Amino acid sequence: MDFSRREVLKLGTVGGMSLFLAACGGSQPAADGGDAAPAADGDVKSLTFEPGKLTVATGNPAWEPWVMNDAPESGEGFEAALVYALAEKMGFTKEEVVWARTEFDEACAPGAHEWDLNIQQVSINEDRKKAVDFSPAYFRPTQSIIVKKDSKFAGAKSCAELKDAVFAVMVGTTAIDYVKDIIKGGSEDGIDIFNNNSDAVAAVDNGQADALVTDTPQCVYMVESEQLKNGVVLGQIPGTEDPDGLGITLVKDSPLTPVVTEAMNTILDDGTVQGLIDTWLKSYTTDSPTLA
Repeated sequence: MDFSRREVLKLGTVGGMSLFLAACGGSQPAADGGDAAPAADGDVKSLTFEPGKLTVATGNPAWEPWVMNDAPESGEGFEAALVYALAEKMGFTKEEVVWARTEFDEACAPGAHEWDLNIQQVSINEDRKKAVDFSPAYFRPTQSIIVKKDSKFAGAKSCAELKDAVFAVMVGTTAIDYVKDIIKGGSEDGIDIFNNNSDAVAAVDNGQADALVTDTPQCVYMVESEQLKNGVVLGQIPGTEDPDGLGITLVKDSPLTPVVTEAMNTILDDGTVQGLIDTWLKSYTTDSPTLA
């Protein structure tokens, strides 16, 4: 039997996925790649959502410095460039990479999706591993806070001084937990959740919220590019360096997981990823102070 991933999505059941994998002559790999052998080079392109193409989802919009000018197809920006380096190791040409857009929460949602990989600064954690597979971690960011220069909180030097601030954060992100646990003392009061960071920026800009929390590179970009007009980076929140790092997500038990795992480990080990960090992220991560 010969099923494409698109046909499996139409079946819409775990049984359908099992039938597909059986037809391919293999069993479902473990979420971390497990002991399953990576697919042979000639087989990889038959395992994708659109056979012969690698469909990669990113944010809507995708922010700099992760993706420059909201144009991932340019290969400019850390995550855009990373995808093309990874795809090459997997056996795909640049022309065979197809980009899609999703909201952040879809990147971590269980079930079938119309993409093979989703990359938009998703922190790896055990709860998310129950719903999706992850690539090895490719970056470990901290979280920072931005406010407007004329905010009453603009002079804050410590997290304690921000306990009464209203924070705008994006749905599904670890920023919510960091604000709650480190700044709010376990309370959810004063935390407003938005569908994306564009809406969170607008909330700070119009006075609905006092501050925004997201990863440090993005905070720096939001201020430097005047996405938040008259904004300033207060500093990094202590204790927020991501212990497990950011990972690319895949459908749970994807047949591509061992292929992605091997390819990512290769470009981590050979210095490719560090070179991309130095190119695209270094200037966004070295000058932000850490709050007390």
